[in-house]
Amino acid sequence: MILMLSVAHPADDMRVVRKEGAALAAAGWEVTHLCPGPGGALPPVAGVAIETVAGRGRLARLPALYRRAMALRPRAIHASEPDAWAVARLAGARLGCPVVLDVHEHYPSRLDARLPAALRPPARAVLRRVLGGLARGSDAVVLAKEGLAADYPAAPRAVEVRNHALAPEGIAPRRHGPGPLTLLHLGAIGVARGWPQMLDALALAPPDTRLLVIGRFTDGSEEGFRARAEALGLTPRITLAGWMPAEAALARAAAEADVNLILFQPGEENHRLALPHKLFDGMAMGLPVIAPGFAEPVATILEDTGCGLLVDVTRPEAIAEAVSALADPARRAAMGAAGREAAATRWGWPEEAARLVGLYHALLGGEA
Repeated sequence: MILMLSVAHPADDMRVVRKEGAALAAAGWEVTHLCPGPGGALPPVAGVAIETVAGRGRLARLPALYRRAMALRPRAIHASEPDAWAVARLAGARLGCPVVLDVHEHYPSRLDARLPAALRPPARAVLRRVLGGLARGSDAVVLAKEGLAADYPAAPRAVEVRNHALAPEGIAPRRHGPGPLTLLHLGAIGVARGWPQMLDALALAPPDTRLLVIGRFTDGSEEGFRARAEALGLTPRITLAGWMPAEAALARAAAEADVNLILFQPGEENHRLALPHKLFDGMAMGLPVIAPGFAEPVATILEDTGCGLLVDVTRPEAIAEAVSALADPARRAAMGAAGREAAATRWGWPEEAARLVGLYHALLGGEA
């Protein structure tokens, strides 16, 4: 059994379970996701068994995750956050099984927002040293996007398994027609993800333009969002759907939305290197995207495919101008079709899945 180990990722996480875990299960391995939750087993997701560990806070869950990982006695452990890496390394050493560290983002810069500018370089250096040490003693690192490998030069293996598109089954592409637009924000939302600029741009858009938000506020700013929307007179034009299971979220977005918004703000390294699921979800649904020009992987995809517009996301006027440019249903349909075709081919998940499966064949002797 391959154990997908998470300290913070949810039971049905898109990358950990629906992409990586499902790919390994489809290749013939038994796969279990051990993650935070109510405690005990949950129904399987995409062929992956789900086991949960209760506990308030990340640190409080670590001992229970370690004990359960030891009890499950997996053939390999695939860990998805730096604190999960430490648990995996300890368990892997005791069990004598391979350990794979999944690098989802640029972890050395995670503390930047909490530190004065002068302390950021030394903090990054310390984190690189610690994380590099964990990687050195692992069997492989898996990289979710380009630009991450340089922090793990001593890893025995480094394999890129990027967050490319997993086309949702049973969801028809959006049919673009005339009429008022509904803008979509899909996934985690917060100030750094651009809701202030989103609201100001919505205020500049035609009064029948609507906003659909599917996802959680992850920075405690929901009250500020609601207050700002009310002050701008936008509340009747906004639907806050909250978190929804992946299938339901994508079905609703495909049925209601016309334009996919990705408004990460500059100033964070992870935003510059962003390769978000929401981009590929929107492409697979046939939605044109408005995205930041500074986000290098995102800009590369939009320039390669022609599936959307790159803007200065710090300027609500620029976002509103892009919304206006996408009022033409023929243009939206053309961009949406280009994105959907790219999501099914050169920017699709199957090639990434094959690299992950190949890594595990190498680690486990070719046996599933």
